Amino acid sequence: MQGSPAWIYAIGFLAQAFFSARLLYQWIVTEKAKRVLSPSAFWILSIFGSYLLFIYGVLRNDFAIILGQFISYYIYLWNLDMKGLWKRLPVVLKTLLLLTPIAAAAFLMRDISVFTATFFQNKNIPVWLLIFGSAGQVLFTLRFIYQWAYSRQHQESTLPTGFWIISLVGSASIIAYGIFRLDPVLILGQSFGFVAYIRNIMIDYSSKKQLFDEK
Repeated sequence: MQGSPAWIYAIGFLAQAFFSARLLYQWIVTEKAKRVLSPSAFWILSIFGSYLLFIYGVLRNDFAIILGQFISYYIYLWNLDMKGLWKRLPVVLKTLLLLTPIAAAAFLMRDISVFTATFFQNKNIPVWLLIFGSAGQVLFTLRFIYQWAYSRQHQESTLPTGFWIISLVGSASIIAYGIFRLDPVLILGQSFGFVAYIRNIMIDYSSKKQLFDEK
């Protein structure tokens, strides 16, 4: 596992545990409702997981992970706002949540030469693999950009079919990247989601078909 200490992997696995928990909870409430739901807990757990995985990416000197989390993190916060939870948080906590990733990015880039050497000239990650991994993370993150655009258009936090389809394709790319990187956190974390993604697509299709038949 390329020499990283066990505690670093522990942080990564804990982050994936939060991501798996969000999918599991969303899957359970969706099965009960017989339609795809976007529960508040999904976004709360997403923030916890993203926070930890961002730290994991920094400790692993993995720019692909950092990039993916930086983009999706603020979409999680936006969905919290749509759920009406953001305004209930204390100002101090909201400030901390908003500024932490920005402060971390500024810290990492305080010395551009060191940042470039660490993340783009890392002997453990060839340039082609960095590009492949970053592309996979961007693709995987596009699902939340799509979810944000769709939800904003409909003025509610929802998880449309396109979100789950992009999740499947993006997850496959990240698993491939994880295999090249010999990264068990990425491989195991993404593998769990496959079943949930497929099941949500099936439930969404079934609920829409039933609604169409009733009309």
